[in-house]
Amino acid sequence: MFGGMRRILLADADAFYVAVARAVDPEGAGKATLLIVGGSRDSRGVVCSASYETRKFGVRSAMPIARALRLCPDAVCVPVPFKECWAKSREIRETLQQFSPVVEGASVDEWYIDLTGTEGVYHHEPLTATAQRIRTTVQAVTGLTLSIGGGTNKLIAKMAVDRAKPSRDGNGIKIVEPGAEEAFLRTCTLADIPMVGPKFQQRLAARGLVAVEDVLRCDPATLQTWMSKREATWLWNRVHGTDEGSVAHRVMNRGLSRDETFGRDLQDDGEIERELLRLVTRAAADLRGDHLTARTVAVKLRDWDFKTRSAQRTLPEPVVSDRVILHVAHELLASLRNTRRVPARLVGVRLSGLAPAVEGITNQLAMLSEETERDRGLTRAVDRVREKFGPKSILPGGITRGHP
Repeated sequence: MFGGMRRILLADADAFYVAVARAVDPEGAGKATLLIVGGSRDSRGVVCSASYETRKFGVRSAMPIARALRLCPDAVCVPVPFKECWAKSREIRETLQQFSPVVEGASVDEWYIDLTGTEGVYHHEPLTATAQRIRTTVQAVTGLTLSIGGGTNKLIAKMAVDRAKPSRDGNGIKIVEPGAEEAFLRTCTLADIPMVGPKFQQRLAARGLVAVEDVLRCDPATLQTWMSKREATWLWNRVHGTDEGSVAHRVMNRGLSRDETFGRDLQDDGEIERELLRLVTRAAADLRGDHLTARTVAVKLRDWDFKTRSAQRTLPEPVVSDRVILHVAHELLASLRNTRRVPARLVGVRLSGLAPAVEGITNQLAMLSEETERDRGLTRAVDRVREKFGPKSILPGGITRGHP
């Protein structure tokens, strides 16, 4: 039982983009068992999501569509219905908030739920029963299914939800009871731990460290002879299930964040800038989708040795356009890179100082990259095109340097 312990759930929508695409187009995508969401047969894009049936052929998210079709020639490809996905994501979140006031969106299809202190509200029922009630309610309201993982912290909940997924032959719910964390972790590989990417896995494997149990047999001093002290401490905490991160309900001033952990550490500035461009495009689109403006732009870098650095700038007036946000983000990234030019493991962007957008008000910024009504008009037009044809139908070009 969880008496006196934190009770954290992670709800993950099953094959979210596929499920939404099928709901939007029941006569087309809805009839396709072998379904790939993210492009069309002549697209050079990547897979956003694949049905569980296509995954049996080896199709995975982020895979080039051309390769996915070689693996599964009979698959049906459809564009991502972004407008409907955002709407469905909000619908799921609103349903989850019926069970707890503290719900944190980890992504468009993942939400952390803090049920700490609610035992009396749920008549001290097992957390598994509460999770099942959440799944049933969300499916009834939205038509989509969730997999739910739970434990005493966010790390355990995240790793547990992977075991609950249909792709792992789970039954939809996996709760790790207090005191059972070590036994659970001993069944995991290091690749199962969030942020242990392919390159780090290779370095660990070279030392004979593949499973969590391999690291548990070591002591911190030994680990520090094989990697930096920061890396060793981070890994030691993870394999012991330690995570002090809190579930934070996003309020206006908390902000909107998007980040990406790379499959391999990136040294080239151009590669990092392209990742930043993609994240800014997503974050700015989400900002406008929530009918918000932002005043503060922040960029975060996590270096190869897990040192995390950030820089931010607060603008004179609120903004919404890709051009202005990316101009500021690019300068912040350049400042961070110039300070310490080492391979990067993660890049992120955060928009804060949020406020409801007010139509018809033009905010002129007293800076070179001022946001004008023309910027906002172009942004609205681009959003309409992306909603119809997908996020890669229009991408910024010279904007990475802050030029109009």
